[in-house]
Amino acid sequence: MPDVVTLTLNPSLDESTSVEHVLSERKLRCTQTHYEPGGGGVNVSRVLRRFGREAPAIYPSGGPAGALLGRLLDAEGVTHRPVPIAAWTRENFNVLERASGRQYRFCFEGPELTEDDVARCLAEVASFLRRSALAPLGPNADAASSRRDARPALAYLVASGSLPPGVSPDFYARVARLARDAGSRLLLDASGDALRLALEAGVFLWKPSLSEFERVAGVSGVDEARLDGLARELVRAGTCELLVLSLGSRGALWMTRDGGGRIAAPAVPFASGVGAGDSMVAGMVHRLLAGAGHAEVARYGVAAASASVMSPGTALCQPAEVERLYEAIQEQIPSPSGRGA
Repeated sequence: MPDVVTLTLNPSLDESTSVEHVLSERKLRCTQTHYEPGGGGVNVSRVLRRFGREAPAIYPSGGPAGALLGRLLDAEGVTHRPVPIAAWTRENFNVLERASGRQYRFCFEGPELTEDDVARCLAEVASFLRRSALAPLGPNADAASSRRDARPALAYLVASGSLPPGVSPDFYARVARLARDAGSRLLLDASGDALRLALEAGVFLWKPSLSEFERVAGVSGVDEARLDGLARELVRAGTCELLVLSLGSRGALWMTRDGGGRIAAPAVPFASGVGAGDSMVAGMVHRLLAGAGHAEVARYGVAAASASVMSPGTALCQPAEVERLYEAIQEQIPSPSGRGA
């Protein structure tokens, strides 16, 4: 059994190209299109595969785009569990304007899922949780020993990405309850009402952007000096056990009930912001599975995100670059709200 499974309810087939100038009312001569799998949890599984970890990706799949997405995951050696749907998987379109270095990202809404589609995705997640939590004690167990191992083999469930049309905003809250009942830890990267309801249900790790953090905290344009206190309040309110706030080029803030700290990001050349957050989540999962402390987990996440922004298009991060940046990142900056871990 794997130690981590990812769930992406709105995966995508990401198409990338480049053009000298982006101009209106003109035919734009683009370079050849490059295709890659996309979507929050899908990208987390891809990065974890590069670190040598199996992380099956669960996602709804339909139409030619869904079929190609699956073939691309096969080519990368990523274990995946597509849930067939009638609607077509969405396609996203990314254009690099070579003259300016600007990147234009066209993200589409995604297919409308039926209640049955959603139920089958949840059933696939539940099947992994059941198989892990109910693993037999051993090959010699008899009928009287139908007891099961109390330690779930599935340590982490990663739920990441937007919800497509037709999906109730309480979806991630339902996922949170499934994980909790199975004894697995949920890592969440979401936004809007879906995020708010999931945090009310409680998650293990929440990785917000600054805008998502401010929305949940009920503030806007908050002074950076207040971030530590607000993060501590949210954690102590029971939203999550570990909060890692991504601050982009300024690094990250992490917080638990016992304290927190800041991680300074290394200065790196910017190529693309696509998938940086997903790389950050994957890096943190990788270190969590290795038994690392919270400060090291956050530090590795910052390294993975930094390595991702150096990669063009939707290429995500590479382990060798992550390791190099991890060693170069400054030591933890203590948070005034508590001690480091």
